[in-house]
Amino acid sequence: MQAGAEDLASALRERYLDLLIGALTHTLYADVDAIDPPAELAEAGGMFTQEEYRQRADVVADRAEGRDWPRHGQTMVGLKRMRNIRDCVRAIVADDVPGDLIETGVWRGGASILMRGALAAFGDEEREVWLADSFQGLPEPDPERYPADRDQAWAQRLEVLAVSADDVRENFRRYGLLDERVHFVEGWFRDTLPGLRDRTWSLIRLDGDMYESTMDGLVNLYDGLSAGGFLLVDDFALPSCREAVEDFRRERGIEDPIERVDWTGVFWRKRG
Repeated sequence: MQAGAEDLASALRERYLDLLIGALTHTLYADVDAIDPPAELAEAGGMFTQEEYRQRADVVADRAEGRDWPRHGQTMVGLKRMRNIRDCVRAIVADDVPGDLIETGVWRGGASILMRGALAAFGDEEREVWLADSFQGLPEPDPERYPADRDQAWAQRLEVLAVSADDVRENFRRYGLLDERVHFVEGWFRDTLPGLRDRTWSLIRLDGDMYESTMDGLVNLYDGLSAGGFLLVDDFALPSCREAVEDFRRERGIEDPIERVDWTGVFWRKRG
């Protein structure tokens, strides 16, 4: 009887998380549509323009790869990267990996909402979720210090990337997941992330697009990542982001294998 009750509870947890992912990605609904991405992102690795997207035979399958920007969803990372977040949270709770969870670059908050929902589903009562973002889009590139960002000026023109902290809080409220264990860190990473260096993390998710933003996250947060914790990178298809990750791993001698999630999402698990 007890085993049957545990199986039922596990099935309900998974169903809740599947529904949460479907709602956040807006794949539960019939009107799956997209915003035109900038040409630079389409060229980086296969994001579809809105016209191309409408011609696709299976838009849900495309959104699984995160190849579009949803008009209505709370995340643009796609089903595969969202499921990867769920699986990583499951692992850190099951293995009792110490530390909180943080996302650097949150857009409408969908990935962080999933983190908080997954912690609740897996019965965690201690870990907290941190959202670091300027909440006003990407910073101006500094090509003298970060040459890899010299071609990133287009990103500052994207008004769709500027989502206010209040809007993200409201998205958390819609899912019943805004509480005292959700923290907002507002400002440019170069100014805010150094203040988090003394914290311990079980999961770090980097979604800063640029070399500078990615390196700010790695330099200031990685030393706090517990053994057994996960480092997730959202923008590995972008040359500037990939170069920052590769430079950091080379400088630190990190040999933990990088695992691919989809066309641009990768992660690795930190060894002891």
